[in-house]
This record gives sequence, C-alpha cells and structure tokens, in this order.
Amino acid sequence: MKLTNYDVVVLGGGAAGLMCAITAGARGRRVLVLERSNKPGKKILMSGGGRCNFTNLWVLPENFISSNPHFCKSAISQYTQWDFIGLVEAHDIEYEERSHGQLFCVDSAKQILAMLLAECARVNVEILNFAELQEITPVPETNGINARYELMVKVAGDEIACISASSVVVATGALSIPTLGGSGQGYELATQFDLELKPRRAGLVPLMFSDQLKSVCERLSGTSLEVTISCGGQTFTESLLFTHRGISGPAVLQISSYWSPGETVHVDLFNGLDASMWLLEGKRDKGLLQIRSLLSQRLPRSLVDELQALWWPTAAGKRLADCPNELLNRIGTQLNNWQLKPSASEGYRTAEVTLGGVATDNISSKSMEVRQQPGLFFIGEVLDVSGHLGGFNFQWAWSSGYCAGLSA
Repeated sequence: MKLTNYDVVVLGGGAAGLMCAITAGARGRRVLVLERSNKPGKKILMSGGGRCNFTNLWVLPENFISSNPHFCKSAISQYTQWDFIGLVEAHDIEYEERSHGQLFCVDSAKQILAMLLAECARVNVEILNFAELQEITPVPETNGINARYELMVKVAGDEIACISASSVVVATGALSIPTLGGSGQGYELATQFDLELKPRRAGLVPLMFSDQLKSVCERLSGTSLEVTISCGGQTFTESLLFTHRGISGPAVLQISSYWSPGETVHVDLFNGLDASMWLLEGKRDKGLLQIRSLLSQRLPRSLVDELQALWWPTAAGKRLADCPNELLNRIGTQLNNWQLKPSASEGYRTAEVTLGGVATDNISSKSMEVRQQPGLFFIGEVLDVSGHLGGFNFQWAWSSGYCAGLSA
C-alpha cells in the first residue's frame, strides 16, 4: 500500500501534535497525523478531571523544569497563553479561572479536542488512527520529490503503508499514563538519530510510604488540608491529600517533580505561622483545653488524632496548662517541619508528566528542529521540558507545536 507523499508527517495526535498539524496546515502544507490509538487527544479528554486545565494566566520560564532552563523561553514567547486563550474564545468555549491562574473549561475537555479537530479539518489536515510507525529512514531528495524521510507504518488490518515526507515531527508523548498511549517510542527515534537522552522519571505523581506512615495515611485517606511543602530547594503552598497509599493533591504533585528517592519532604502544617508560639499562646489563654482540642481548631480532627499518637501520646489527656513549654515547643517545631521520607512515587501509571527526555542541546529552541537532521522535529513531552501543575504542560504543547508547525 503506497500513500501519497506528504509535506509533514506528525507522529502522535496529542496536544502538541495537533497544534503542530494545525499550524503547518495553515501554511498550506499537506499534513498527515499518525495516531497509534483509536482516536486522537485521549490525554486531553481526561485532563483536569474532564474539564481540561488548558493553560495558565501566568506563564513564566520558572514554571518549567529542564536541564536547560532557557530552552523554553523562545517557544512560550512565540505562542503565548493569550494566543491559545484567543483560540478558545474564537470557538465560544466558556472557561473559568481557578486558583493560581489555572484556566479550565466550564463544561468539558471534549470542547478543547473538538476545537483542535475542527481546526485540523479547516486546514485539511489528515488524521490516520490505528497507525503505528515501524521504521523511519532518511532518504536523499530526488527528482523534484521533496521527501527527506520514508516511513513504514502498520495501519488497520496489519497492512504496511510506505509514506514519504519532507518533514517528520515527533510528538509521541512520553512514558506517563501508558493506558492513554504513553510510550517510549520518541526516545527510540531520538536514539536512532544519535540524540542524547536525559534520565527519565515520573513527575507530578503521588508519593507512597512503606513505614508506619503507610497505615497513618490509610486511616486518613480522603482527608485534605492546605500545607506548605518543600524539597529540592523548591516550596509550594497548596492542598495535600492523604490516600490509602500515601500522599497526593496539588502540593504533593508539584513537589514530586523535585523529589528523588531517599530524600526527605518537609511539610509545614501551619503555612508559615509559628506553631510553637501559637501553642504557647493557647496555653496562656486556653489552658483548660487539651493540645488535641486546640489543634483541632486549625487542623482536621482526624489528622490531630494521628499526630497525637505519633508525637505526644503520654500527654494525650493533659490540659495545656499542665504541659511543659518544652513539649509544646517540640510539637510546634514538628508542626512547622513534619519530615516525611517517601519510599517511592506511584510511577508512570499515575504520573501526569515524564521528567527528562530528549536533550535540548541539539534542538533549535526557535523551531524545535534537530540541528544536524533537517526536517526532523521533536515537540511536547518527549523533550526534556516539563511544566509545573496548573496548565503549563499544555501550554508547552501548544507553544512547541506551534513553533515546529511554522518550520516543518
């Protein structure tokens, strides 16, 4: 089966791939998107609890993690959050701002995918589902046919299609959430073309415990509160959620991208308020109360019960007035700096992103093209660029896809 030559073949029908296809198609390029699964955009549909946190009002280079922190600057300035917001508004999609500048669809993530597919149709982008790349080979340009690559693709029915293209854009995603199409194919292609790979690990992922805290978390499962969490020189103030495996919630997902096995995570349950001073003031003003009763005015009662069993079991029935200041100072220090040592993260199964990936050293930050391999581009999550929680990974997909689409 021989398919006609294309100007651009995009490997992957996710957020970055679709944005690249739209941009290239708008330039009059003949574009084909090859999607391995039965339909494009699966990760878009499940994102943000089905509401799609499609970007953030405050996009800065500091919101991205990479071995080269400057690499993202060109792309996010060429295609900004305001550009994507403008596209959303042009399609009359109602959206809302949540905490920390996050933008979500009011109705459904389906609207974002429908918008992208409508834009693809408008510029005549072709999308082929159930298409799995078997092999890609660089070929010399001959006889006026501007085809620098030949792709062998297995399509529905196990037929092998031979597709030629001037440009190939790798938008295959990464290892996170394999049930939605995550794979390492992009890394294999990078290796084929002698590109360096940075070490990969799960990011924006819940953390687990194997010590006594595992049973504590099981009993607290479903309990949440706002905390200030720190690790690896980074600090976030957001919600923490206890689960039957460990801890999750926005605060934990954020810090997980900076945590490495063996490291300690520091949790301030009082968010900067001096807990020791607060307890001592409580002793002075409300001395008839127990520590547990006073703390329950600020923290979930179930959490206070667990902390009492861990930190002051012998003083459990005592009034504050009968507690030595030394004890209250020690408890206060622990409240401001609860040191937790996770055993592991939940891994790629639940991770929202893959940290690391294709090194950016040999990739143009302006066009996403491989410097020594004309016509080959890498975009989105496959690259060594990952965003914080809050719409930044989608913005990276839109921005990097757009830049590649201008040059592919």
